[in-house]
Amino acid sequence: MNQTRINHPDTDEHAPFLLAMHSCTETLGVATIDLRDPNQSIRCETFPLGRRLSNSLINCIEKLLPSQNWVRISRIAVATGPGGFTGTRLTIVMARTIAQQIGCPLDGISSFALMAPRLVFKLEPPQRDKSFWIVQDLPRRGIVAGQYLINSKNNKQAIELTSPHLLKPGLKVKPAVIAKENINADVIKLIEISMESHKSCNKSNWDKVLPLYPTSPVGKI
Repeated sequence: MNQTRINHPDTDEHAPFLLAMHSCTETLGVATIDLRDPNQSIRCETFPLGRRLSNSLINCIEKLLPSQNWVRISRIAVATGPGGFTGTRLTIVMARTIAQQIGCPLDGISSFALMAPRLVFKLEPPQRDKSFWIVQDLPRRGIVAGQYLINSKNNKQAIELTSPHLLKPGLKVKPAVIAKENINADVIKLIEISMESHKSCNKSNWDKVLPLYPTSPVGKI
């Protein structure tokens, strides 16, 4: 098995690409960035695939980053859920496979943590500097909730205090905002977080990244 490859930002000529994938809904989001680009421009595209994800995932990634360049990926990021189990699992398996084969770091970020910097503005101004919950009502299964705090040093990122989980029946959490997906914005946030981790040379092993599926009867897969 390859060892995790940590590249310093000054040595990105041989592995200049970052890749991010988000498939927690029926829309796949893919984002890439070439670290050699002085403008650090992010390329992003969304694909409303639904059940066609399994047959189209590779082609969609190749639309932004041809497969011959995958060996030159410096770091990968993937949304881990909560979301549709099959779709989330497919991109995580893809991300884990590439990261393992080329020996690059893999960042796994929950979809709630990605939307938290957007949703915090649903709160009244005095509450935005405090912790809050994101909740999602799943019919016939219950309410999934995660707790977040916007980083005071970087108000564009969220600290996940409590990862998304299924609340006990009748339990209320406050203050809370309702989860709202924006795949284009959230996959861009995903690659921005990964870029910060790359600049800081943070380690992140592929084998630690697993789907987050709070209502699964068998837990993490």
